[in-house]
Amino acid sequence: MGQECITLSTADARNLIQDALAGSGLLRKYVVYFTDAILDTELSGLEGHGFYWLQYYCAHLRSGKVDGNVMPQVEALSESSFRIDARHGFAHPAIEEGFKVLIPAAKAYGISAMSVHNSYNAGTLGFHTGFLARAGLLGLGATNAVPNLAPVGGKIPIIGTNPFSYAVPAPSGNIAFLVDQSATQVAWTAVKRAADAGKNIPLGWALDADGKPTKNAQAGLDGSMAPSGGIKGFNMGLFVEVLCSALAGGKLGPEQGSFTEDDGKAISNGQFFIAIDPNTFSKGTFDQTIKKLVTSIIGQEGSRLPNSRRELNKKKLTVSGLKLEMEIYKTLKGFT
Repeated sequence: MGQECITLSTADARNLIQDALAGSGLLRKYVVYFTDAILDTELSGLEGHGFYWLQYYCAHLRSGKVDGNVMPQVEALSESSFRIDARHGFAHPAIEEGFKVLIPAAKAYGISAMSVHNSYNAGTLGFHTGFLARAGLLGLGATNAVPNLAPVGGKIPIIGTNPFSYAVPAPSGNIAFLVDQSATQVAWTAVKRAADAGKNIPLGWALDADGKPTKNAQAGLDGSMAPSGGIKGFNMGLFVEVLCSALAGGKLGPEQGSFTEDDGKAISNGQFFIAIDPNTFSKGTFDQTIKKLVTSIIGQEGSRLPNSRRELNKKKLTVSGLKLEMEIYKTLKGFT
């Protein structure tokens, strides 16, 4: 028998997220962007990335693992380069404040970059790059995470799922397409939720402590996630580690605090974003070229653009409502 669920309208879901964040101690001025990110994740059909993580965000606010009262510090390194100190608060407020300088700088100079350190779980990375695309910019983003991916041929996790995302703008504040992918075959949360439910996972998702493929979700958590595309996936995650740790100043994976446990240790990871003004480099031909590229993809039977499934989910779930496990719903209500 499946778990009991409640169905929430978009408005009710928004209120639940806002009330849980504010009720747990997040500064009111940072609730809206954070709420938009979580709601967008749920409407995109990315179960296990929105409400599921919100319960940890709120618990960490209550315990003091993350400071909800700090205001991020923005340091201008040049006219188009910025360093953001999240000050052991959430990643979302730091990214929100950083975008306030990143976006105008990219439009003024053609390209702009920003790093974030002393940060926290950035949630769905594609929400942030999508925000840049809706502002008319080509947005690129990366975030590192606690280690759960061993190098190919090794057994000890060194880097995290370390997602990388880019979003391509379209006219009138739209997104042409968006890519948001981790260095691992699947998200860590998928394995964690399977372990919590006592369910097996498909072969190819994770490796046990001996480096062998496993169907046992807990064995996968105790071992390593499987890299996406073998060595290529690990290489991508390694580059994200360079961007978010070596450049941005976030801690290396093994040095970070837990994303889920109240271990009293700040996560202290990093993010890195680049925003590019398309017309500066293309001399006005960008939209036309992207339109041709998109047509060449969707014109083929059976093919689809990256992010198209998420967009379809948004249309469907906005009407049908969002299903939330009753246990998580009650937990979140307890934070309001």
